[in-house]
Amino acid sequence: MFVKINGSSVYGVDAVPITVEVNWTSQGKEYCIVGLPDAAVKESVRRVESALKSNKFEMPRTRIVINLAPADIKKSGTAFDLPIAIGILVASEQIHPSHLINEFVVMGELSLDGELRPIRGALPIALQSKKDGFKGLILPSANSKEASMVNDIDIYGLNTLMDVVNFFKSDGNTANPVKIDINEIFLHQQMKFENDFSEVKGQENIKRALEIAASGGHNVILIGPPGAGKTMLAKRLPSILPPLTLEEALESTKIHSVAGKLSEETTLITKRPFRSPHHTISDAALVGGGSSPQPGEISLAHNGVLFLDELPEFKRTVLEVMRQPIEERKVSISRTRMAIDFPASFMLIASMNPCPCGYYNHPEKQCTCPPGAVTKYLNKISGPLLDRIDIHVEVTPVEFSHLTSSAMQESSAVIRKRVIEARHIQEIRFKHKKGIYANAQLGSSELKKICILNTESQSLIKKAMEQLNLSARAYDRILKVSRTIADLDKCEEIKTQHVAEAIHYRNLDREGWGG
Repeated sequence: MFVKINGSSVYGVDAVPITVEVNWTSQGKEYCIVGLPDAAVKESVRRVESALKSNKFEMPRTRIVINLAPADIKKSGTAFDLPIAIGILVASEQIHPSHLINEFVVMGELSLDGELRPIRGALPIALQSKKDGFKGLILPSANSKEASMVNDIDIYGLNTLMDVVNFFKSDGNTANPVKIDINEIFLHQQMKFENDFSEVKGQENIKRALEIAASGGHNVILIGPPGAGKTMLAKRLPSILPPLTLEEALESTKIHSVAGKLSEETTLITKRPFRSPHHTISDAALVGGGSSPQPGEISLAHNGVLFLDELPEFKRTVLEVMRQPIEERKVSISRTRMAIDFPASFMLIASMNPCPCGYYNHPEKQCTCPPGAVTKYLNKISGPLLDRIDIHVEVTPVEFSHLTSSAMQESSAVIRKRVIEARHIQEIRFKHKKGIYANAQLGSSELKKICILNTESQSLIKKAMEQLNLSARAYDRILKVSRTIADLDKCEEIKTQHVAEAIHYRNLDREGWGG
């Protein structure tokens, strides 16, 4: 008997429909899976055989051909176990075919005793199933909450192979679809943060720089000695960013689902991601890749923040592969049979010591580095990468009087309100420009139209570039940051004080900085 079971497979951050075709014949004794399966898919026959026997079914001792169509797309992972098992049971007439089999997508990994184990990519599979017009989706119960974020499709989370068999035998009367109020979850969890700027004593200039960065989507690098508070400040950046929209939340959740980073309790990513990979990370782990490409850290930081602590300690090759994604806000990975794009629209915040010992320019401790070591240390970061970082800030140690002060510090909620107002101005400004939502994304052509300076401001930039030995690449960055500062002040015109403050945030462009 020949039978078709509807399935799905994840490619990039989206899913494509896959049909699991099972043909049972009376001749031969081999099991054959075709349709470009990887090793995990080929091994599914052994898992299916054990699961069937554990649940008092028989594995037919005849020739079974299983085709995963379309056959020219590579199939990977263990999620095809369940549709293969159901296909074999129907094809061998151990269960009678139900009309629901044609109306449902079935996916899940089987344990040897028939228990359903979670799979990756439940959310994109649910979205694709809805798009293809299926009535419902059957998944392991651990994935049901994640998939139920999609409306207008019935999501059934089941625990065992027998649960699935009984579901089809009863025409769906043995289980109820999972229902979740996505808006309630989204609104309830959106403003909960573990870290708040009210906990930071002093460092008002750094808080101001991070507020500007959040308002314009600018990349930031913090330079300072150990213990000055660089990491503490960076971790609090997400708390002042504008809240995720529901569309952004679903997009980020899809990426984490595909990467297998969602816990069973997490149904929706409601806060902007904050990723902080260790400096020993490889190229592929940062940008994504592998034989079956998976999203890397920069894609997991999509719509959020990527924090690179101790930037010069990262391998040079790792840092260089970020240059294109920072500019294009996506990662393109090409393989022999596929080309996949992963989204990577993130804010980069990096921190570093000014020298190997960490105490160059320290007000109290003396630097012990030999001559030339400071410059050599800074040169580990290439000019093209530094060119993509708009704001450079020196972080100095907090004075004792500030540490012991009982004065109330400004909370993240207060700062976030100003950031949201500045972003709203940019949203109106760029509503007719596709792909631009913040000042940091302005190209050179838009800069000329939007960042117009008066004579006094132009004279100030000219003087700064001559006297402070600023490089030519700093010019566009100063204009973008100036525009953001003006937006924070709700000024339509970029004034001289806005330009002066933006110039202050270009420390590493000064010739001779660091010796």
